[in-house]
Amino acid sequence: MIINRVPFFLRALFGAALILGSLTAHSGESLRLASTTSTEATGLFKFILPVFEKQCACSVSVIAVGTGKALKLGENGDVDVVLVHSRADEDQFVAQGFGVDRRDVMYNDFVVVGPSADPANVRMSKSAANAFERIHESGQTFVSRGDESGTHKKELAIWKAANIAAKGAAYLAAGQGMSEVLLMASERGGYTLSDRSTYIALKAKIDLDILFSGDKTLHNPYGVIAVNPARFPEINYRLAKQFINWITSKEGQKLIASFVVNGQQLFFPNSE
Repeated sequence: MIINRVPFFLRALFGAALILGSLTAHSGESLRLASTTSTEATGLFKFILPVFEKQCACSVSVIAVGTGKALKLGENGDVDVVLVHSRADEDQFVAQGFGVDRRDVMYNDFVVVGPSADPANVRMSKSAANAFERIHESGQTFVSRGDESGTHKKELAIWKAANIAAKGAAYLAAGQGMSEVLLMASERGGYTLSDRSTYIALKAKIDLDILFSGDKTLHNPYGVIAVNPARFPEINYRLAKQFINWITSKEGQKLIASFVVNGQQLFFPNSE
């Protein structure tokens, strides 16, 4: 009743202030996102996150590490959401009660890269396991991530399929991110397993060719998971859920599809 006595223009300003207040009620919030080195090193997050930050009036703090370390941050409640690429570990993360609301986001693939001269004849391989057999039998250098990342887990699975113990003087466990491993392999004239996106993003700085790809075992899907608020009440579940809904929405998926480096699409959206 009292508001009706206020001049119309003041009432309009008051109404606008209420609307603005509702839009910016969560301004200044920060979402803690643990993700793989590939999503950060390729520039994907720099491309898509500003759109989300503008819409939610928040900031996103990205911690780019291997999948294993990203999930460990989630297990400790040190982040709000994870975006990783190791499905078996993701399912275990959820089954053990650390994560909720897992959703498919995108995919690309892994590739075996090495020197163009290809002394191990990897180009002649019939499968990923056969490619690793050739590298091992030739005694050529293989640089491993060695960091419990999704790429490292995939590499170990391929060695297992080849029935080869990954060790010896020619096997170098770097304990580094994908960019560092590609640079190391290039400097040493060695081989490595890489996600295609990071290889493409770094191609101008390394002397490595894609020597084998296309094996169905090299499929590389990414998933997003919120940290379980029932286990860690202090995490920002509301904002984590908002991020999951956004990155799997038509808008988020379209942005991912439009991200191109050196004329090539790096990630392919696959949200349901």
